Amino acid sequence: MRLLQASDYQAVFERSRLKVSTPEILFLALPNDRQHPRLGLVIAKKNARLAVQRNRIKRIVRETFRQQQHQLIGLDVIVLARRGLDTMENHQLHETCNQLWLQLQNRAEKHRQRMATRSAG
Repeated sequence: MRLLQASDYQAVFERSRLKVSTPEILFLALPNDRQHPRLGLVIAKKNARLAVQRNRIKRIVRETFRQQQHQLIGLDVIVLARRGLDTMENHQLHETCNQLWLQLQNRAEKHRQRMATRSAG
Protein backbone atom coordinates (compact mmCIF):
# COMPACT_ATOMS: atom_id res chain seq x y z
CA MET A 1 0.00 0.00 0.00
CA ARG A 2 3.04 2.26 -0.40
CA LEU A 3 4.69 4.06 -3.26
CA LEU A 4 8.19 2.62 -3.22
CA GLN A 5 9.89 3.44 -6.51
CA ALA A 6 11.07 6.85 -7.65
CA SER A 7 9.18 6.32 -10.93
CA ASP A 8 5.90 5.98 -8.99
CA TYR A 9 6.56 9.25 -7.18
CA GLN A 10 7.58 10.94 -10.43
CA ALA A 11 4.38 9.87 -12.16
CA VAL A 12 2.24 11.42 -9.41
CA PHE A 13 4.28 14.63 -9.36
CA GLU A 14 4.12 15.04 -13.14
CA ARG A 15 0.54 13.98 -13.84
CA SER A 16 -1.40 14.54 -10.62
CA ARG A 17 -4.98 15.42 -11.45
CA LEU A 18 -6.30 15.68 -7.92
CA LYS A 19 -4.99 18.09 -5.32
CA VAL A 20 -6.25 19.07 -1.88
CA SER A 21 -4.35 21.15 0.64
CA THR A 22 -4.16 23.37 3.67
CA PRO A 23 -1.38 25.85 4.35
CA GLU A 24 0.51 23.11 6.25
CA ILE A 25 -0.02 19.98 4.11
CA LEU A 26 -0.64 19.03 0.47
CA PHE A 27 -2.14 15.83 -0.97
CA LEU A 28 -1.43 15.02 -4.63
CA ALA A 29 -3.22 12.08 -6.23
CA LEU A 30 -3.24 10.23 -9.51
CA PRO A 31 -5.68 7.47 -10.47
CA ASN A 32 -4.00 4.08 -10.82
CA ASP A 33 -5.13 0.78 -12.31
CA ARG A 34 -4.88 -1.16 -9.05
CA GLN A 35 -7.62 -2.29 -6.71
CA HIS A 36 -6.05 -0.53 -3.75
CA PRO A 37 -4.64 2.92 -2.97
CA ARG A 38 -0.94 3.58 -2.43
CA LEU A 39 0.61 6.21 -0.20
CA GLY A 40 3.88 8.12 -0.48
CA LEU A 41 5.21 10.59 2.08
CA VAL A 42 7.50 13.57 1.54
CA ILE A 43 8.27 15.08 4.93
CA ALA A 44 11.32 17.25 4.36
CA LYS A 45 13.76 18.15 7.11
CA LYS A 46 13.34 21.76 5.98
CA ASN A 47 9.67 21.70 7.07
CA ALA A 48 9.96 19.47 10.15
CA ARG A 49 13.39 19.94 11.63
CA LEU A 50 13.48 17.16 14.22
CA ALA A 51 13.29 13.45 13.37
CA VAL A 52 10.78 13.01 16.19
CA GLN A 53 8.46 15.51 14.51
CA ARG A 54 8.86 13.91 11.07
CA ASN A 55 8.16 10.46 12.47
CA ARG A 56 5.09 11.69 14.37
CA ILE A 57 3.70 13.31 11.22
CA LYS A 58 4.31 10.17 9.16
CA ARG A 59 2.72 7.95 11.79
CA ILE A 60 -0.45 10.07 11.95
CA VAL A 61 -0.75 10.42 8.17
CA ARG A 62 -0.33 6.64 7.73
CA GLU A 63 -2.94 5.95 10.41
CA THR A 64 -5.51 8.28 8.85
CA PHE A 65 -4.75 6.77 5.43
CA ARG A 66 -5.27 3.26 6.83
CA GLN A 67 -8.66 4.28 8.23
CA GLN A 68 -9.77 5.84 4.91
CA GLN A 69 -8.14 3.47 2.40
CA HIS A 70 -11.33 1.53 1.60
CA GLN A 71 -12.75 4.76 0.15
CA LEU A 72 -9.65 5.70 -1.85
CA ILE A 73 -9.52 2.68 -4.17
CA GLY A 74 -7.45 3.21 -7.30
CA LEU A 75 -5.42 6.24 -6.21
CA ASP A 76 -1.72 6.88 -5.79
CA VAL A 77 -1.39 9.64 -3.18
CA ILE A 78 1.64 11.66 -2.12
CA VAL A 79 1.47 13.69 1.07
CA LEU A 80 3.84 16.66 1.23
CA ALA A 81 4.61 18.58 4.41
CA ARG A 82 4.73 22.35 4.34
CA ARG A 83 6.04 24.82 6.88
CA GLY A 84 4.13 24.82 10.12
CA LEU A 85 3.06 21.17 10.02
CA ASP A 86 5.52 20.28 12.76
CA THR A 87 3.81 22.69 15.18
CA MET A 88 0.35 21.14 14.79
CA GLU A 89 -1.00 19.15 17.71
CA ASN A 90 -1.78 15.48 17.12
CA HIS A 91 -5.56 15.94 17.25
CA GLN A 92 -5.34 18.89 14.84
CA LEU A 93 -3.27 16.84 12.41
CA HIS A 94 -5.73 13.93 12.66
CA GLU A 95 -8.68 16.22 11.92
CA THR A 96 -6.89 17.97 9.06
CA CYS A 97 -5.85 14.71 7.42
CA ASN A 98 -9.32 13.20 7.76
CA GLN A 99 -10.87 16.30 6.16
CA LEU A 100 -8.37 16.19 3.31
CA TRP A 101 -8.97 12.47 2.72
CA LEU A 102 -12.70 13.17 2.42
CA GLN A 103 -12.09 16.07 0.03
CA LEU A 104 -9.76 13.89 -2.03
CA GLN A 105 -12.33 11.09 -2.11
CA ASN A 106 -15.02 13.51 -3.35
CA ARG A 107 -12.75 14.95 -6.05
CA ALA A 108 -11.71 11.46 -7.15
CA GLU A 109 -15.35 10.44 -7.50
CA LYS A 110 -16.13 13.55 -9.58
CA HIS A 111 -13.06 12.84 -11.72
CA ARG A 112 -14.21 9.25 -12.31
CA GLN A 113 -17.68 10.47 -13.32
CA ARG A 114 -16.21 12.99 -15.75
CA MET A 115 -13.97 10.35 -17.30
CA ALA A 116 -16.90 7.92 -17.59
CA THR A 117 -19.06 10.52 -19.39
CA ARG A 118 -16.18 11.38 -21.75
CA SER A 119 -15.59 7.76 -22.67
CA ALA A 120 -19.32 7.09 -23.08
CA GLY A 121 -19.93 10.18 -25.17
